[in-house]
Formats: sequence, C-alpha cells, structure tokens
Amino acid sequence: MPTTRETILTALHARLSPLAALTLRDEVLPERIPAAGLIILRDGEPGEPEVTLSPLRYHYQHRAELEVVVQAGPGRASAFDDLIAAIGAALAADRTLGDLCDWVEPEAPSPVDLPVEGAAALKAAVIAVVLHYTTADPLG
Repeated sequence: MPTTRETILTALHARLSPLAALTLRDEVLPERIPAAGLIILRDGEPGEPEVTLSPLRYHYQHRAELEVVVQAGPGRASAFDDLIAAIGAALAADRTLGDLCDWVEPEAPSPVDLPVEGAAALKAAVIAVVLHYTTADPLG
C-alpha cells in the first residue's frame, strides 16, 4: 500500500498529465524537448512537520518541484507563458487532488533563458508546489 506522500505525488502527476506538455516524474532532462514543452515533477522535500497530539498527527507542507521547459523559436516566451497558465489552471481546478491533501499551492516561477549550442534556447523555470497534508505516521 503506498504512503500518503506517494499517493499525493502520484495524484499531482496525474493532474498534470493531461496537459499538452510531456509530463514526467523524477526523470532526467531529455535531449529533445517536445514542441508543447516539458514538465518534470520532482518529489521534493516534506520538511519538518507540525505535530499535534491526541490523536497524534503530522502536518506537512511538502515542497514538490515542477521543472518547466519550453524550446520554441520566436514564440518561446508565449509558449512558456501558456504552459505556466495551463499548470495554474490544472492545479486551481482541484486544490485538494481529490481530497487527498488539504491544499495545493503553487509558487510563482522565476524563468530563465538557457542557451543551447546549435539549437533554439530553452526557457525554463522551477515552480515549487506546496502540498499541505496530514498523516498519522511520518513514514506513512
């Protein structure tokens, strides 16, 4: 049986998978970026939980990360913006991932242009996604 953390990360990946961009989980950056862009979900860090007693509960603010990459010629900035907006809309449509967590909150991206020798530059950003959830066991 998967842990609460794994169940929530799987649900987050499933929430982003219908987007036009290729969505991967914990993969290396491929040599070719699809025309619609690429999203790589990194599991991130659960951090130190807040603990409540009676009943014992661990309240996490888990910071997963989305690596978002677009490689398109002159329309790169627009394609990147469209992909970021699509991610925001997908997350806003279900802030609890089907009641698996208390709240999902993406943080604003800090985009950068990355030059690629002999090809169009990449526009990329890391978006932290804070997953608020509670478990009865820090390993569960």
